Amino acid sequence: MSAEDAKAFGKVGVLFGGRSAEAEVSNMSGSGVLAALKAKGIDAHAFDPGQRSLAELAAEQFDRVFIALHGRYGEDGSLQGALELLGIPYTGSGVMASSVGMDKITTKILWLAEGLPTPAYAVLNAQSDLNKVAADLGLPLIVKPPHEGSTIGITKVTESSGLQAAYDAAAALDDSVLAEEFVTGREFTVAVLGSGANARALPIVEIVAPEGNYDYQNKYFTDDTQYFCPAPLDAAITAEMQRIAVAAYRAVGCEGWGRVDVLLRASDNRPFLLEVNTSPGMTGHSLVPMAARAAGVSYEDLCVEILRTARLKIGSKATVTSKG
Repeated sequence: MSAEDAKAFGKVGVLFGGRSAEAEVSNMSGSGVLAALKAKGIDAHAFDPGQRSLAELAAEQFDRVFIALHGRYGEDGSLQGALELLGIPYTGSGVMASSVGMDKITTKILWLAEGLPTPAYAVLNAQSDLNKVAADLGLPLIVKPPHEGSTIGITKVTESSGLQAAYDAAAALDDSVLAEEFVTGREFTVAVLGSGANARALPIVEIVAPEGNYDYQNKYFTDDTQYFCPAPLDAAITAEMQRIAVAAYRAVGCEGWGRVDVLLRASDNRPFLLEVNTSPGMTGHSLVPMAARAAGVSYEDLCVEILRTARLKIGSKATVTSKG
């Protein structure tokens, strides 16, 4: 990238840290993005909205920001709304898509309305008949807080006697709880770049975790999980998985970039959509950079490509390149 091209981005804020349960991961993501943008000669600066106010964000006079926040207050539409009000172009999805993508229940409702495959589910509260839920969905099943990410608060329940403890663990993190049919099979993720008709899937990543347990520790802090990219799948399954991932991304209204998690059922090789991440990890263990590398795009170039898409989504269709 020439110095002139780098200068055209103006003053860039990299937003990371925040106040969610995923702040630790966000710090790793944001540090990587910040270093990558600086290596490209871009005038990039760190900003932690968990430690500093919106008034300070406005005072920085950023020409655009790269959102490297995960979870609540950064990935759920709240920050995106603030940036719209402040007039600061930002990366990733807009207010509505960010909010919907952060809510796994609403996401599933949308996908089912679009005829897209996703595991059967039930929404739990304190009055739910947990034995009936187990009978309806079958065991094992997955219990999770629908507004958290990075596998935080998720429990695999193999016996009805464990449902209450799983519910309590998820309810401690969220107002509602999602119980989901457990699909036995292989685990994949599909990174998507772009928006609307131009959205495209990157090479698929297969995730093989120790004993099938792709938890917070195995995601970010160990080298025990194996990743295969491009995933070893035949062409037809690859094409179908990428097709439904892009369809799922578009159904939620995502733009810029994102990642769709998919399970491939062992019994019939049918893919099922799990969730969409509108601000995926960008750490050394993260999967979007891995998929980009398989497509011949370096980490630094990926960060620049994402930053280039930064824009205001409300009231403007034009991609912002600078404040002029």
